[in-house]
Amino acid sequence: MAMYDTLPVFKKGYDLLIEIYKMTGNLSREYKYSVGEKLKNDTLELLLEIYRANMSREKEIYIDRCRENTEIVRLLIRLLHDLRQINPKKMIALNILIENISKQLSGWKKSTMKAVDNG
Repeated sequence: MAMYDTLPVFKKGYDLLIEIYKMTGNLSREYKYSVGEKLKNDTLELLLEIYRANMSREKEIYIDRCRENTEIVRLLIRLLHDLRQINPKKMIALNILIENISKQLSGWKKSTMKAVDNG
C-alpha cells in the first residue's frame, strides 16, 4: 500500500484544493461564504476519501465517494462561472484538473475490481 500523499491522484487533488483556496479569496462576499466554502469543503472531503480508499481493504466504496465529490466540485465550479465569479479560462483550468482526477479514480477502481476478481 503506497503512502497516500505519494499517489498521483492525491497530488492532483491537492493541487485542485490549492487552486480553489486561491480562487475563493477573490469571490464576491455574497458567494465567498456560501458556494466558496462548500467548494473548499467538498474538495477537502475528496482528499480525505482518497486517503480512506488507500487505507481500506474495500476501496471501491471510497473511490465511488471520491467520484461523487469530483462531480459536486465540478457543478459548483460551473455555478461560479455562470454567476460570473470566475472567468472561462479559470473554469477550464479547474475542469482539466478535475477530469484528470476523475480518470485516475476510474483507473484505480478498475484495478481494484480486477484484484478482487483475481483474488
